[in-house]
Amino acid sequence: MAVELVQKTKKLSREAKMEDEAEIYDGVRAQFPLAFGKQSKPQTSLEAIHSATRRTATPKLPENRPSSSPSSANNANNDLPSLSSSSKDWLTSLRNPKTSNPHPDFSSSGAPATAEAGLIGPPRPPLDRSSSLDDDGGVMIGPPRPRPAQSGSDDEEEGMIGPPRPPPVQSDDEEEEMIGPPRPPPGLGVGDSGSDEDDEAEEENRYRIPLSNEIVLKGHNKVVSALAVDPSGSRVLSGSYDYTVRMYDFQGMNSRLESFRQLEPSEGHQVRNLSWSPTADRFLCVTGSAQAKIYDRDGLTLGEFVKGDMYIRDLKNTKGHISGLTCGEWHPKTKETILTSSEDGSLRIWDVNDFKSQKQVIKPKLARPGRVPVTSCTWDREGKCIAGGIGDGSIQIWNVKPGWGSRPDIHVEKCHLDDITGLKFSSDGRLLLSRSFDGSLKVWDLRQIKEPLKVFEDLPNHYAQTNIAFSSDEQLFFTGTSVERESTTGGLLCFYDRAKLELVSRVGISPTCSVVQCAWHPKLNQIFATAGDKSQGGTHVLYDPTLSERGALVCVARAPRKKSVDDFEAKPVIHNPHALPLFRDLPSRKRQREKELKDPMKSHKPELPMTGPGFGGRVGTTAGSLLTQYLLKQGGMIKETWMEEDPREAILKYADAAAKDPKFIAPAYAQTQPDPVFAKSDSEDEEK
Repeated sequence: MAVELVQKTKKLSREAKMEDEAEIYDGVRAQFPLAFGKQSKPQTSLEAIHSATRRTATPKLPENRPSSSPSSANNANNDLPSLSSSSKDWLTSLRNPKTSNPHPDFSSSGAPATAEAGLIGPPRPPLDRSSSLDDDGGVMIGPPRPRPAQSGSDDEEEGMIGPPRPPPVQSDDEEEEMIGPPRPPPGLGVGDSGSDEDDEAEEENRYRIPLSNEIVLKGHNKVVSALAVDPSGSRVLSGSYDYTVRMYDFQGMNSRLESFRQLEPSEGHQVRNLSWSPTADRFLCVTGSAQAKIYDRDGLTLGEFVKGDMYIRDLKNTKGHISGLTCGEWHPKTKETILTSSEDGSLRIWDVNDFKSQKQVIKPKLARPGRVPVTSCTWDREGKCIAGGIGDGSIQIWNVKPGWGSRPDIHVEKCHLDDITGLKFSSDGRLLLSRSFDGSLKVWDLRQIKEPLKVFEDLPNHYAQTNIAFSSDEQLFFTGTSVERESTTGGLLCFYDRAKLELVSRVGISPTCSVVQCAWHPKLNQIFATAGDKSQGGTHVLYDPTLSERGALVCVARAPRKKSVDDFEAKPVIHNPHALPLFRDLPSRKRQREKELKDPMKSHKPELPMTGPGFGGRVGTTAGSLLTQYLLKQGGMIKETWMEEDPREAILKYADAAAKDPKFIAPAYAQTQPDPVFAKSDSEDEEK
């Protein structure tokens, strides 16, 4: 009994202790939020995310660089694509590893290496601490004692005379073996410090082109011919030859890179240009039709400009364009004004609040009367100057001022040999860039515009929307190239230095698609390039995680949301018993079809149609045939006896009726015709 009592007492004390601990735990736990102590989900590092979008190496460029590039010889072996500054530093660190013990004879506590100390010439002999002291403990003066020979060493090492051999270069790059003397370490200041690689690294660091990573905004079925990025860099518009406009939102887009809206401004007309307003609340859409459209930020139609009267000869008397549009651009400062150009040979300035008539009509100056299309147009940065590319190859510039007319202030004839596809002013208003179908890009100085400052050739162009763009700091300007039939380079982006007027870099965008539109957004520090062909199209976004901001970095790092049970939506079933038979949902006929298949009559294969009066013993297959066939099929209601009768008897049985009641021929010849005498039948003679 005493033992049982002790056990019960221990059990009760243990339970009381557990209850006290549970109360203490609940009291302490109540002081913390519910999320405290939960394990967080493992997150993918940004390095792993951006490594998936890193641009891969592409084939080398051909050795025949454009003649306009003086540095083509130095850059002949550059690979595509170009490397960014961060990638260049990474490669430099691999090529020149910093080793704490460059010489095998040096100990970790010995003298520094020759390269680290910055010495020139053969290295000093190593300091042997074990033999540098004499027997009395003093410091030995003079050359060091020879080291004892080690077992297993070569004869040459036993009797080494002179300075030690240079250390073997250890590099992590095992792809190719180094031939010749090792590279000098950076910082020696000797003659080889100004190598081509260092110059390229300096160029990359100076321009800081974001080219290390790339994403593609897909969705179009043909080449993307129009591009517009709003000033904040959050939304991107792309228009294509497939007649559609797609809208992308970086803030709401995940790694699937899907557009949130698709528009078709004008059915059957290509999209040729897109332009945001200065406040980014509306955008202009220019298609191959004669009417431009205005949309709001979400893609809702705000209005469509009127079409002019095509039977009026003077274009100034019409209220709008009468032929397909070629280009259009919003005013850079005023949110109520836009500019359009057309194939009818005019430029028009519009007020977005009045869609029924334009504000002003600009007719370019022509050598002879007629209608020459205006292929491109643009504003300068302040909106005080308009430039237009005319179909005859000339460039005409008008200054916007009170009382100005159609007479151009600057008229340069025969600027290009073919149509001009793109014009671009510099921000300071000194330079004008022009791009043409003739495969050239020309730089013009507006103060001396008679001759171009520089002409860059060998830039194939097959699209009327190919443009030119400046970098964010305007140290560079660049344009895209088209793919030719026998070319092996593909679509490229060619970057040029504005100060030196020389080729800086050529970046491969697509091996099979041409590059049409391009842009460098100043806030995002990202490069946009549209490309495509007859079967596909997309917008390539180039960025660098160390240089760019927001934009592509945001959407790439945002994973698509997983579907949950709450995302399931059952389609509602609408019952409308009083609907018309055309709109009424028919009941299922599955059981009826199964029953009909078992019926031998209904499942009988129909007979082939008849092609003649009868074939194979069949006279008629249906009751809807000819009447004779129907009667013959119903059991011989019409009996054909002419096959059994004598033709002579069949005629003579009507002889009495013809003699008593002649109707047609006999009365006409009654007086002149002799009496017919018919021979008797042979059968009668036989009977007699």
